[in-house]
Amino acid sequence: MKHIVFFAALVLLLSCETEKQDTVNSYPTFYEESGGKETATYQQTIDFYITLARDFPQINIHTIGKTDSGLPLHMVTFNPEGDFNFENIRKDKTIILINNGIHPGESDGIDATMMLYRDLATGKIPSPKKTVLVTIPIYNVGGSLNRNSTTRANQNGPLEYGFRGNALNYDLNRDFIKMDTKNAKTFADIFHLVKPDVFIDNHVSNGADYQYTLTHLFTQHNKLGGKMGEYLHDSFMPDIEKSLKDKEWDITPYVNVFNVPPELGFSQFMDHPRYSTGYTTLWSTLGLMVETHMLKPYDQRVEGTYVIMESLLDVVEKEHDTIKSLRKETLEKNLDLAEYYFNWAVDTTKSSTLQFKGFEADRPISEVTGLPRLKYDRSKPFTKETVYQDYFYPLDTVSVPDAYVIKQSWQRVIERLDANKIQYFKLDKDTTLTVETYKILDYDTRNSPYEGHYPHANTKVEKSTKEIHFRAGDYVIPTRQPGIRYLLETLEPHAVDSFFNWNFFDTVLQQKEGFSPYVFEDIALEMLQKDSILRLNFEAKKNLDPNFSNNWYAQLDWIFQRSKYLEDAYLAYPIYRIAKGSEASGILAK
Repeated sequence: MKHIVFFAALVLLLSCETEKQDTVNSYPTFYEESGGKETATYQQTIDFYITLARDFPQINIHTIGKTDSGLPLHMVTFNPEGDFNFENIRKDKTIILINNGIHPGESDGIDATMMLYRDLATGKIPSPKKTVLVTIPIYNVGGSLNRNSTTRANQNGPLEYGFRGNALNYDLNRDFIKMDTKNAKTFADIFHLVKPDVFIDNHVSNGADYQYTLTHLFTQHNKLGGKMGEYLHDSFMPDIEKSLKDKEWDITPYVNVFNVPPELGFSQFMDHPRYSTGYTTLWSTLGLMVETHMLKPYDQRVEGTYVIMESLLDVVEKEHDTIKSLRKETLEKNLDLAEYYFNWAVDTTKSSTLQFKGFEADRPISEVTGLPRLKYDRSKPFTKETVYQDYFYPLDTVSVPDAYVIKQSWQRVIERLDANKIQYFKLDKDTTLTVETYKILDYDTRNSPYEGHYPHANTKVEKSTKEIHFRAGDYVIPTRQPGIRYLLETLEPHAVDSFFNWNFFDTVLQQKEGFSPYVFEDIALEMLQKDSILRLNFEAKKNLDPNFSNNWYAQLDWIFQRSKYLEDAYLAYPIYRIAKGSEASGILAK
């Protein structure tokens, strides 16, 4: 009798497994139908998700926002409970946001996520109970439509793929702060609607040759900071690595090298706020970029992307309570930040050690250039101890103000604050406030264009306190809000991805009024006669600087720059700080 019961149970189990596989086979992706050689087009991808949403109540596809291509973005949600109201979802569940096709030539995640959603819906893999998945199927729609088979010169498949630039030829993974594209504005809509606990962006890369198909680029843990940063580095990342190891998948940190064998040592890539994980980190979202190795076969890369997303889902499901509580605690703690650290550099006093699996490299003479070239020998694999520099320290610290004040003329800034759900209020009457101001002392500017800009860097400022007259309608932006880190990274001019460094305020860098030398000569003489300190500094500069002493215009200009005639707007950063506990802070209580 026991044998009959066991046999019946086995038949039932096999029947269920066969039924699941038959259901899976009813929803093949274009990638699978091609034998793992091709990636789905934009329309094939959207049609696939529409079919899943029609047939499975756990899946919802939502058209949201615009892109520069003229076509919209889509957001696809998997929730076993069939509830797609995010206010309800985030009360009890952890949310993972998956971004695909930001660089559509790097299409692995597009195909892998389609299969992941299908397998969850059909029961091929268990549905999470505490986690909801959201994906942007193809973020760079314009680039996806621009299909070709040549622009990824080193990539091993698929047969055709999209192009890195979007419809306006922007690299969308440099646009999350400056927001030159409609895509970026819509991403902000999605991000602030979903409010994900974990963010994953799927990519493909090659800086060297090595044995791994999978590499990871977690957001830099020191920059994330606090308990969240410690958890990311000491628990979250190792748990995902262990899950992959259990599935016999090797992974290593993103190999951040160019034309140098990686076993010589390399550093973690710093994900500044311009990048997707750098942007999402500003709201204390755990961030991960998957970087598969472009020289590996396409089917192997897609499978690896699938497996790491599956492992991520498993870890997030198990760590649900920890992730939710850590994020809540961190977001609340951020509200009362007194100091903020930014502009990060590699800490050479600390490092980690990798057991790196690479290939022997040599430098034979190139038959093309006649000079030494780098060449890897795949017949000579190795495992070597490799120094990995994954600790960073901040070059700059800034005191956190109670609020910023922005005059109403700077609408491009206000538009971006609006897109990121930043709270503010307008002055209801003309008001004079004692505020902290910055003067721009120095900056470097790129000589060649970069993503539609000539960005600044190494910006130096001088802070002072002044009385400034503001008009009714000017904006007061309190820092005590969820977007506090976004405000500090964009409004502090010396932050690496500040609006200043992205050229939003270049008009203040040009002097609009000047002087006629034949008139100003008499004024300059009078100034020197009346101000002994000015005269002593002027004479000292002439004595120390021969070029200055032999340039009559430079001497007059030096005096003009220190005169009452120099316009207030020149080099004056036009965003103002209300210092913590200052008299001006009283305006926040009104």
